[in-house]
Amino acid sequence: MIVLLPEALLAALMIEAAVGYPGWLFARIGHPVTWCGALIAVLETTWNGGRARRGKGVLLLVMLVGVTGGSAYVVQAFAPVWLVVGLATTGLAQRSLYDHARRVERPLAAGDLPAARAAVAMIVGRDVDTLDEAGVATAAIESVAESFCDGVVAPAFWFLIAGLPGLAICKAINTADSMIGHKDDRYRAFGWAAARADDIVNVVPARIAGALICLVGAGGVGTMLRDAAKHASPNGGWPEAAMAGVLRRRLGGTVSYDGEPADRAVLGVGPAPDADDLTRALRLYCAACLALWIGAGAIAWAR
Repeated sequence: MIVLLPEALLAALMIEAAVGYPGWLFARIGHPVTWCGALIAVLETTWNGGRARRGKGVLLLVMLVGVTGGSAYVVQAFAPVWLVVGLATTGLAQRSLYDHARRVERPLAAGDLPAARAAVAMIVGRDVDTLDEAGVATAAIESVAESFCDGVVAPAFWFLIAGLPGLAICKAINTADSMIGHKDDRYRAFGWAAARADDIVNVVPARIAGALICLVGAGGVGTMLRDAAKHASPNGGWPEAAMAGVLRRRLGGTVSYDGEPADRAVLGVGPAPDADDLTRALRLYCAACLALWIGAGAIAWAR
């Protein structure tokens, strides 16, 4: 079996940031996350009904983890290192997150609010039709901060800890949580296991993500420690509160989902963010990704 080293993580991070996931490849075969999502969708349609919905949701998660983790284990055991590194890049989202946020930043900075709303709707679930500049900037900044954990730090952490199987299982759980880990009537019981598992796999990565944002921003620690626990998620508040503290802006607050208002805790103090603050947040995000690279390199050097 191949023993993965931190060098493999550093290589995967650098390659993914440089090239992302090629669009032509996605058009031909999709993406591992979409494959995982297709399996979840089939099982959810078949099993999410009748009695024992929580138990069926647990079974779905066990099957998902077994398929993804088992497949990754076989690849890691028999494939060359370069292929393992290449596959690891598919579980990281540095480039795609940056590209999506830039699609919001550009029209927002140009004053094209309708285009900015359309772009931010691609990365958040809240209603966007009535968002003003501050609302769009807030949504995008929160997405960048939280996705820095979910899409970058968490898969990198689990790749370092458990190799390709760890990364694959992390992404499978995150995908399941995003699809069925909701608290509405349809998913509250069936998605319980997915939501709890996602909370568990992100406990350490969320705190690392928040610490990296504070490190590159040279501040925000007090805000993070004070406000992280106010967030509805046990993990999402760490990178979001860190970003709010570094930017010295206010995140959170009331938003709307499917026409229904949702009261959320306010993170940080100061005015609501604007287009310039979104630009600052993207710079912080890039610096935090670089700090993650340096961390992986330092671990490799220490070994």
